[in-house]
Amino acid sequence: MKNVVVIGGGTGLSTLLRGLKLFPINITAIVTVADDGYSTGRLRKEFNIPAVGDLRNVLVSLSEVEPLVEELLQYRFNTYSDLDKHAMGNLLLTAMYNITGSLTDSLVSLSKILNIKGRVLPFTEDKAVLVARTTDGECIEGQSNITKAGKHIDFVYYKNKVRTTDDVLKAIEEADLIIIGIGSLYTSIIPNLLTDEVKKALKESRAKKMYICNIMSEHGETDGYMVSDCIKEINRYVDKNFIDVVLVNNAIVSDDILKLYEEEKSSQIMMDKDNIDKLGVKLIMADLLSINNNQVRHDPIRTALEVFTYLTKED
Repeated sequence: MKNVVVIGGGTGLSTLLRGLKLFPINITAIVTVADDGYSTGRLRKEFNIPAVGDLRNVLVSLSEVEPLVEELLQYRFNTYSDLDKHAMGNLLLTAMYNITGSLTDSLVSLSKILNIKGRVLPFTEDKAVLVARTTDGECIEGQSNITKAGKHIDFVYYKNKVRTTDDVLKAIEEADLIIIGIGSLYTSIIPNLLTDEVKKALKESRAKKMYICNIMSEHGETDGYMVSDCIKEINRYVDKNFIDVVLVNNAIVSDDILKLYEEEKSSQIMMDKDNIDKLGVKLIMADLLSINNNQVRHDPIRTALEVFTYLTKED
């Protein structure tokens, strides 16, 4: 079976993995650990650990256990005590980290318990602190603060020294296809591209690099961006011609849903084929749109099918 490495974080990555696990491929998910909001942020401060929230979501998405176990891992306490708003899965990962002293080892152990299809790897074992420099010269520290600021981002980097794990580098080396996304451009995707060793591994990899573009823009990250703008930003952090192929939703979001997103200063990211062609990037278009509770999402099965189809055609 082909080795597929997926790099990202957040809800988008979990959505993609739910579809990919249905296909005959070897999956490795490389997940950002720069999150510092809500339950994850509190656990980072209290136990001095990397972020576990995105890792929890990825474990759940790749798990093949009973739905009740998924509900348990995603359960958030609603109480007046210090447990308030903590996700059960976050507490489980924190406990396992305190036992093993390693996020990677913790994920190996939990993957066995949860019957995971594939592997889940943290981008780093270090307590990564993300910083964004905005176009007006301000430096914003912390992933959650970057998102809340709503300013145009010029560049992101780590405040502290961060080293990519050897497991991540080996997975990239052995990959037949490397997928970037789905996820927030500056706070879920690019944080996985910020170390010298991972840039070197990605550039030296013989695997094709596919970017799956978000359907909607995010205020403070991709305001006014078109598909080619997202590609150029990713390339800027790795290499000029890093992305080989882009998968783009071509279904139009309805006006009533767009109006809801306008309240969040969000709009549909439009496809600009001419600019994509100029970048030398192969364009794959498909109806990937799914609407759940008035929220725009990628349909996991249709998206994964497009990935698998591309992978088999590349043989």
